[in-house]
Amino acid sequence: MNPVSNETLLEALNWRYATKQFDPAKRIDDSTWSALEQSLVLAPSSFGLQPWKFIVVTDPSVKKKLVPVSWEQTQPRDSSHFVVFAVRRDIGDEHLDRYMARTAEVRGVTVENMAGFRKVIKGSLDAARGKGTLDDWQIKQVYIALGQFMAAAAMLGVDTCPMEGIVPDKYDEILGLSSTGWATVVACAAGYRSADDKYATTPKVRFPADEVIDHI
Repeated sequence: MNPVSNETLLEALNWRYATKQFDPAKRIDDSTWSALEQSLVLAPSSFGLQPWKFIVVTDPSVKKKLVPVSWEQTQPRDSSHFVVFAVRRDIGDEHLDRYMARTAEVRGVTVENMAGFRKVIKGSLDAARGKGTLDDWQIKQVYIALGQFMAAAAMLGVDTCPMEGIVPDKYDEILGLSSTGWATVVACAAGYRSADDKYATTPKVRFPADEVIDHI
């Protein structure tokens, strides 16, 4: 691959901001959106378990329903694509076996040959479940995917806004997740900034690098 330049990377990250107002008339083209979906598929996770589901909302009627349960923020309605990041509740053997089968398929090995690997993963899951931290552990993986998605979007000139100011239980009801093994964690609006969004030109406030990065 040909890596982007240091300057290109930093320019994209400096350009990115949490977009408050999207232009509802501007849509992300299919090719660009396909690349962004792949950035979600390719996101890393602990053991590669991918304990997530990404619900892409483009139906105007559904997007409108999400506004009242997003603290009346308009990004769900006005963005081009609205992504809801869900986590697998109480992840267990079913998901683990599915992952083992997929690994065998992709890498051309047998499930039996991965018995040791499966045992290690199951041991970690069971230990976390015993301590009551399993779901918290999986939620952390979801945020890795969110970060990758926003960085990828910035590189493609697409605006985003991560949103924790939502009511997850209500999202689950609207999106039909309540009776499944999935639960809403966080959301992210994607599209193009409105010319009226004053925050687009507001300088970023960050602590100096020497205050947040230590070299040992």
